[in-house]
Amino acid sequence: MSDVIDQAKRALRADLRERRQIIAAAAREDASVGIAAQLDALIARYDASSVSCFLSTTTEPDTRRFVREAVSRGIRVLLPITRVDGLLDWTVATADGEIAEGLFGLPEPVGELLGPIAVNDVDLMIIPAAAVDRSGMRLGWGRGYFDKTIGSMEGCPPVYAIVFDTELLDDVPRDKHDQPVTGVVTPTRILDLPLAG
Repeated sequence: MSDVIDQAKRALRADLRERRQIIAAAAREDASVGIAAQLDALIARYDASSVSCFLSTTTEPDTRRFVREAVSRGIRVLLPITRVDGLLDWTVATADGEIAEGLFGLPEPVGELLGPIAVNDVDLMIIPAAAVDRSGMRLGWGRGYFDKTIGSMEGCPPVYAIVFDTELLDDVPRDKHDQPVTGVVTPTRILDLPLAG
């Protein structure tokens, strides 16, 4: 990665992280309800019976409500567990799933490890992002786990990144290893994007 791109990414991430920290509690709750509703609509659109998702942190758009509701409806939800080698293991979400602090202090499920290829069987991937641009390029948080996962999959299913409405940008800095997404889910809408080349 060039120093210029790396610096641009770091600066944008810092700005986005700061903006997320000042969102009011009521706005966060509204966003949580909205994300769950939009993800339900996305599941219906793809008639998905198996999805991958993630456990949101306190400043991210909330996915935990969606995960709980999806599991209660019988949808198989795979949640990621970070590994030291830069790959993701996966485990199946349960109704009373225990949560622990993962490798980077992020919330991760406790459960049977299924290995990196388990995600190959999902109908839909729902992933975190700092921002996404209108061409479909995603800015992650800098560790490359999801870029590596998506880039290594044969027959990758549709991939949607979850962001707040203000995090859909005209352009994000990109490098050759960065992977595009199919679309974004915000608290108010689902937007399909042209896959960036």
